[in-house]
Amino acid sequence: MSLGKVSATREAEALLAEIIADHGPVLFHQSGGCCDGSSPMCYPRGDFIIGDNDVRLGEIGDTPVYISASQYEAWKHTDLIIDVVPGRGGMFSLENGREKRFLTQSMIRNVEPGAS
Repeated sequence: MSLGKVSATREAEALLAEIIADHGPVLFHQSGGCCDGSSPMCYPRGDFIIGDNDVRLGEIGDTPVYISASQYEAWKHTDLIIDVVPGRGGMFSLENGREKRFLTQSMIRNVEPGAS
């Protein structure tokens, strides 16, 4: 399922292009763990197994973006914006070592009362 709820800043698109040039096709999975907080993790497409409970939020170019179903339920009225800030990427995320890291920002959409 693709919901079209994700976008990226120009800086994130540029970093993503660098990573794809180095590693080939990738995907994002929005971290919900304690260690990387709101970091979208970037993995080689063949190295990360998408689970039955993962929701495909949309794409950034040709790069799919996923989130766990439980986290999606908490954020379903939120649009996610992948951005870049100075710092170290998540330990297993492909931007690690580039002195930049992906960060998810969010924007709550207007929701009709009673809508789910």
